[in-house]
Amino acid sequence: MMPGVVSAIGDVREHRGRQELYKSLQPAVLDRLCEVAKIQGTGASNRIENISTSEVRLRELMERKVKPANRDEREIAGYRYVLDTIHESHDSIPITPGVILQLHRDLYRFQDVSFAGRWKDSDNTIAERTEDGSMVARFVPTSAAATPSAVERICDEYARWSKGATYDPLLVSLIFVFDFVSIHPFADGNGRMSRLLMLLLSYRSGYDVGKYVSIEAEIERTKTTYYEALAASSPRWAQGESDYAPFVTYLLGVMTACYRDLDERVSLLSSSAKGEDVLRAYFAGLTGTVTKRQIMDDNPTLSRRTVERVLQRLQAEGAVKKVGAARATAYQRIDQGEVS
Repeated sequence: MMPGVVSAIGDVREHRGRQELYKSLQPAVLDRLCEVAKIQGTGASNRIENISTSEVRLRELMERKVKPANRDEREIAGYRYVLDTIHESHDSIPITPGVILQLHRDLYRFQDVSFAGRWKDSDNTIAERTEDGSMVARFVPTSAAATPSAVERICDEYARWSKGATYDPLLVSLIFVFDFVSIHPFADGNGRMSRLLMLLLSYRSGYDVGKYVSIEAEIERTKTTYYEALAASSPRWAQGESDYAPFVTYLLGVMTACYRDLDERVSLLSSSAKGEDVLRAYFAGLTGTVTKRQIMDDNPTLSRRTVERVLQRLQAEGAVKKVGAARATAYQRIDQGEVS
């Protein structure tokens, strides 16, 4: 392994060693963290593919309070369905071509599309948009004709290498994700499937941070770096000479960032800190705006009454300001020296 990969996987292992800390939290708190991660992850993974709905509708779809009203919401509902399957049954889901096809079929279970659960039947190209708005080919994936055998090959390799003692199963998992993206086996849904498979494989490898902090949201936040890492690892992949290090190192960095986020949340939730102290620390690390609902999601041990009381106090002190009105109301930290 390259030195960068060795260092990155060491960081993730170190954080995994502290997993028992957050498992000692009250089950209700863990359940809340899990539900928030699902909502944030579903929204982020779909937004990366330009699939979106309002924050309110997203939450209602995730809680099954409403039915999908349009194509984007049907795509979101499908992602939710597969994500639930992975959370509930990851240890019993084998990594085989048939299972991957089934997960893809479930991704489109709320839509009537002919390509659901089928390998692509025509060649595709991974393109990117340049600054002048034109599209240029970045990578040519596996041909449609060769796709079934290519997926079977990477599944066989995953099974073989993940059972051995030579490589960390997580490393084998991330290489599988890169190979999957490079094959691009479906007519549509490859990006979302790759992120779902990453969650599935990381859980099976014993790294379950994605249950409590959204890995998809961190990928969305660092999307530019994601595409740069993908491009750096892509040359000569078809010839079996790909440099996996850039892509694998990037994903390990994503997981480390999520573990650090979780460590901070666990530290606050496990302490006897008052609600005011918790929210002061929360806003100290905040960039941009945040709604009251998001504040409560990120701080599941605090009641609505506590959040509202502390927000009023922070506003009175000039530490936080309110932006927007009615349902669009959000809150933003006021940096020292800023004139409100």
